[in-house]
Amino acid sequence: MSTAPLQWTELSVFAVLFLLVTVLGFVAAKWRAGDTLDHLDEWGLGGRKFGSWITWFLVGGDLYTAYTFVAVPALVFGAGALGFYALPYTVVLYPIVFLPLVRMWSVSRVHGYVTPADFVRGRYGSHWLALIIAITGILATMPYIALQLVGLEAVLRTMGLNGSGIMGHLPLFIAFVILALYTYQSGLRAPALIAFVKDSLIYVVILVAVIYLPGKFGGWGAVFDTAQAAYDKTPAKSDGVLLNANNQLQYATLALGSALALFLYPHSLTGILASRGRNVIKRNMVALPAYSLLLGLLAMLGFVAISAGVKPITNQATGRPDTNTIVPVLFGQEFPAWFAGVAFAAIGIGALVPAAIMSIAAANLWTRNIYKEYLKKDATPAQEAKQAKLASLVVKFGAVAFIVFIDPQFSIDLQLIGGVVILQTLPAVAIALYTRWFHLHGLVAGWAAGMGWGIYLLYTIPSADGKRQHFAGSALALDKLSLFGWHPFQGSTVQIYVGVVAVTANLVVAALVTLVARRFKAANGSDETRPDDYHVDEDSDRVKPVAAH
Repeated sequence: MSTAPLQWTELSVFAVLFLLVTVLGFVAAKWRAGDTLDHLDEWGLGGRKFGSWITWFLVGGDLYTAYTFVAVPALVFGAGALGFYALPYTVVLYPIVFLPLVRMWSVSRVHGYVTPADFVRGRYGSHWLALIIAITGILATMPYIALQLVGLEAVLRTMGLNGSGIMGHLPLFIAFVILALYTYQSGLRAPALIAFVKDSLIYVVILVAVIYLPGKFGGWGAVFDTAQAAYDKTPAKSDGVLLNANNQLQYATLALGSALALFLYPHSLTGILASRGRNVIKRNMVALPAYSLLLGLLAMLGFVAISAGVKPITNQATGRPDTNTIVPVLFGQEFPAWFAGVAFAAIGIGALVPAAIMSIAAANLWTRNIYKEYLKKDATPAQEAKQAKLASLVVKFGAVAFIVFIDPQFSIDLQLIGGVVILQTLPAVAIALYTRWFHLHGLVAGWAAGMGWGIYLLYTIPSADGKRQHFAGSALALDKLSLFGWHPFQGSTVQIYVGVVAVTANLVVAALVTLVARRFKAANGSDETRPDDYHVDEDSDRVKPVAAH
């Protein structure tokens, strides 16, 4: 399918639902409002008073994005079982982060931290390390926001609103102008309120899809058989409805690395810090896996698309098929027009919620850890809030620029870089919650080693079709892995996720430099007071700092 004609029924339903969430976005400024939105706690964290239901929808809407709902089935469509890495990744995620997130909430509530860089600043007394964490978070988040646009534009393209050049992106630009305006006014309350609509639509659409669509093609058994027959005809060695020796390690490391990375992203912590208590977080870590069930059902639509003979729409700007349109095209082909419109709105609104939260999180990092730290140390709460609002606009339109001026396929690859990048904050943010054994110099050296090696390895990965020689994926063949000229896995075709390799290098270098620094008794940050621990009353959520030692 090269282009899609204008789909008036689908477009009308989409427009009505989009208008509904726009109204909700502006109304949210008065929803559970405090005395003023001119304070970062109120604008950027919703007053830190969201309960269990709001937090569940907010965090779920933040983590399960439009790109997830578009890209996971598209990956299954093209690569088969490998695309299901997203399922174990979200299953193992919550047990891993359960205790660290509760602990992060506690220490952040005691000290008024808004960002992970705030925590690092207090934990190590180093504004330079905090700056590294802040810049890393912003760089990792920017392409992630751009990818929400990829999901939204896939829907617009399927409805016939496609084209090339800046004018071809006009519907997308208008949608994000509206998003920017109500986020500027309402802050985190806007995506929190809209998340109710977004998640409700997503659940309805996916449940209808996995019950209704397979029956049209002979049931799930026939769908799997058709998919396997299609994979058998391709020259690729790693596709198929089951994993094989070439992609099993990649599958496992991609799932683990993604799980470790997800709650290191600033926007993930923003939703957690906005909750009103530790028990809210505990309940959500138990309830959020319900989204994983939804994700597993959604991924199987990639197999259904093969049975349906779906052909992706060609991107006019690049002349190449846009695989991100697989699910929208499937819905457009197989659903009645009115329900396809509902499905398109679910995906489109699913782009707005995480994009808003991500831009707010990036703006908080800029305001607290760069603007206030280096540009205006005496900034008032109102000035901080104003700066964050402006920064959120810049971040959003920077993401739009990714789509307008850079090949969207390249921006998708940048998200893979984002995962590798944000993983390098693991020692300074997550591990530091439990120990300050790592020396400040070790953390900086480890970050530099992991970042440098990770980016280099990503640079060496070509695309499977040979059209791109660099930054074409995150799966590294072990044969290409060398240690100072030594190739321990020479001849192996097994692949591994670059992020796991890079963060391992980070930890090893950080540990070695720490041992050297402690041997020579190097200064470890500033001498300011920074509590190592805190006592928490499990029943009342009261938190009391314990003096530093």
